[in-house]
Amino acid sequence: MVAYIVVDCEVLDPAKYEEYKKLAPEAIAKHGGKYLARGGQTAMLEGDWRPNRIVILEFPTLEAARRFYTSVEYTAARRARAGAAKMEIIAVEGV
Repeated sequence: MVAYIVVDCEVLDPAKYEEYKKLAPEAIAKHGGKYLARGGQTAMLEGDWRPNRIVILEFPTLEAARRFYTSVEYTAARRARAGAAKMEIIAVEGV
């Protein structure tokens, strides 16, 4: 069953965040993931949520999403973004 990683990202240091943006795509692809949404325009439909930069990734399974997040490659990307962004990240199984 596919799984999605949903990220709400507040970029604090755009210049430093660029290094993270260089590293993350390779880690995502290596674990079978792909971008579905990446910082596009959002439209509030209901509720009080005020999202920042939204990223949605698709993985073949929830386990693949977990492996991606804990991988050596993505750990390096997370280190590169330290102090550059604040992220809220969840993984959810799809249908």
